[in-house]
Amino acid sequence: MFLLIACLIGISGCTDSGDSGPEVPEPDSPEPSPDGPTVPKASGSSSTEILNETVNITSEGQTYPAYTAAPAAEGNYSAVVLIHSFNGFEPGYQDIVDRMAADGFVVVAPQWQTYSRSPPDSDVDALVRNSVSYLESRDDVDPEKLGLTGFCAGGRYTMLFLPQIKEFESGVAWYGFPYAGRTETQPDQPASLIDQLDVPMLIIHGTRDQASNISDIYRYAGELDAADKYFELKVYQGEPHGFMIEDGELSESFVAQDAYKEMIDFFDRTLNSGTMENSSQ
Repeated sequence: MFLLIACLIGISGCTDSGDSGPEVPEPDSPEPSPDGPTVPKASGSSSTEILNETVNITSEGQTYPAYTAAPAAEGNYSAVVLIHSFNGFEPGYQDIVDRMAADGFVVVAPQWQTYSRSPPDSDVDALVRNSVSYLESRDDVDPEKLGLTGFCAGGRYTMLFLPQIKEFESGVAWYGFPYAGRTETQPDQPASLIDQLDVPMLIIHGTRDQASNISDIYRYAGELDAADKYFELKVYQGEPHGFMIEDGELSESFVAQDAYKEMIDFFDRTLNSGTMENSSQ
């Protein structure tokens, strides 16, 4: 439908932006735990009062901890499911959830690695659907205004689930993997589901991403464009994989702050304002 490519040249907010090597080692991940990892409270970024807590979401007979935050004031808010990276639910993701709540969204972040470091896609799909049901059950959520965002592996899940879970009205995929799949536990590649995508998607990526090469993102963007799907692509020159999180904490670099604003602006336009058509034609 439309293609918007926004490039930020010559700005890097990360200490590691070297060239990619022949192999990218699998990142560390917290040991699976039914109680979830212990995460210190994040501070948030706004004086807007929020309410946050960890709730339990039952999926496929198992209970998953999920961090959630919402504006304290009564209202009927747009809501977002946030899928953390392969590195686990680090403190930086809790901070993102809090900041999104301060910006007027109800957010839930299910800890999808609770029982397995690398669960099958079907388990994560079920958990995300049950997270949607949790949001729809809340009195402060408008069930017609639901979004999805994810980072790293969560970026792949965003690309994968946005075409399949029709409750979502838009999504933001951070440094995802559009061509990962075709295995026993990950049978589908996100790129294979492009024809099913009917809602807007924002893709955020760095040119020095060692885990998910920018060439794959340009290829994926070309396929989205050829299929006449609405998407926006924000590319940051020099940024590596996972640039939003540094040593487990939310980065305060210019790039991280700008990228966060891009996400909030996109969700405002696609969920809140009603000025963007939430489907491809």
